[in-house]
Amino acid sequence: MKGIEWRHLIGLHELYLTGQTRLKIHTNSFVKQVVMKQRKLVKFKVGSRDILVITPKYKAVYEKEFHSYYAYYSNFFNESGLENNARKAFTEEDLKGLMFVYYNRDELRGKLTTETRFSAFVFKNQNSKYLSNKPSLRDAMLDILGVASFPDKEPKNNQWRLVVDCQNPVVIVLCENLDCLKVPMEYKDNNIELWYVGGNNTAPLLNISQEKLQLPIFYLCDWDYAGLSIYSRVKKIIEEKGAPLTLITPPHDIKTLPVGVKHHKSKWKTKPFSGLLKKDFHAEQIIFIEKLISNDIWVEEQNIDLVEVLKNRNFLNQDSA
Repeated sequence: MKGIEWRHLIGLHELYLTGQTRLKIHTNSFVKQVVMKQRKLVKFKVGSRDILVITPKYKAVYEKEFHSYYAYYSNFFNESGLENNARKAFTEEDLKGLMFVYYNRDELRGKLTTETRFSAFVFKNQNSKYLSNKPSLRDAMLDILGVASFPDKEPKNNQWRLVVDCQNPVVIVLCENLDCLKVPMEYKDNNIELWYVGGNNTAPLLNISQEKLQLPIFYLCDWDYAGLSIYSRVKKIIEEKGAPLTLITPPHDIKTLPVGVKHHKSKWKTKPFSGLLKKDFHAEQIIFIEKLISNDIWVEEQNIDLVEVLKNRNFLNQDSA
């Protein structure tokens, strides 16, 4: 689905419902190269370059590969009250950002940051002027937050504990990054409650009550210097409250990235064990971290299959899957 915007999903859905569309979805490279040329699911109507029509295979493929995406985002538009039409050039990343802000709007509104800081926070892989350059997306964010504009100055305290609640959680996972919270349905369906406590945003944990720490608690983070050093700080906070904290360990065959990859700022230190606290890791984790350090590589949190790891450790029962 990478590269598909909301307007293209609308066009694909219209094709499913009516068999044809006048929406210019063929200008999208995925639709043109994959849907039309490679898989031959859609073609131009005979005698027209303005109308697209489906081929006999289209409906079955749409139901299997596209409909769940359309329904997921369509439900969000209906629930949030945002305008929903094919003029909205929202990317999948934009939609995930909008949904994240919508489901955490009360907490975010209470400590709202400047536009550039907010933009960098929600869209970490974009520059801080991402919202400024996409006025329709910025306006949608403001509508969701129920404010007329972003503040001119940073508040004194903009540290949040953002939560994806579920009715019957069996585990709590503290996340360093926001990505899991942007696609929460898989985690809700598996009874995983997610908390965002990323970066230096650990202060809210100091006020967590004992009542909220009765379930098994895990920590999911980037396996780089910053992620693992912050884990040690979080571990100390949680354990001082009398609860254990378990670090989610990536499988050994997981994809790794060079430390110098674009947008990545955390570098390993020249100190022994990069200055990390060995006492906070078990033997297997220490060996893996030493391998990362020696090869100057790291593991991105988003590449760790959280649900799979928890299932393998038997923390998710069959009824929750």
